[in-house]
Amino acid sequence: MNETAKKLVLVVEDYQDAREMYAAYLQFSGYRVAEATNGIEAIEKTLELMPDIILMDLALPKMDGWEATRRLKMDERTRHIPIVALTGHALAGHAEGARLAGCDSFVTKPCLPDALVAEIQRMLAAREASGGTGGSGSGKRPRTSTRTR
Repeated sequence: MNETAKKLVLVVEDYQDAREMYAAYLQFSGYRVAEATNGIEAIEKTLELMPDIILMDLALPKMDGWEATRRLKMDERTRHIPIVALTGHALAGHAEGARLAGCDSFVTKPCLPDALVAEIQRMLAAREASGGTGGSGSGKRPRTSTRTR
């Protein structure tokens, strides 16, 4: 747990209750957490804080998560940061669309908090195993998690 205490997770979610729930559980699990409510804020906070991983809701106001992800993955400064797409749509096309936008993983909401933390740990371990360079250039398909309750 000491290792995760150093990791910063940016939670990008416009729905306040969900954002607060994710943040509280991640903090309980030993992570530092920053929050954003739309795609524009997500880009600004990413550039300011350089988080270790981003949880990105895809349906956001002002700028959606699809476009925010594309912009972050096109930027040399941020393309290495793993992005886990969070969406209420479990359709196969959404997982493929998320991958094409640059998401490294895809989690269907609602998901169990333990499953989300496990996915964060998996993504961070994969990033460290690849020498800290993850992202859409890896050629790997995003992992899809549909564990719900």
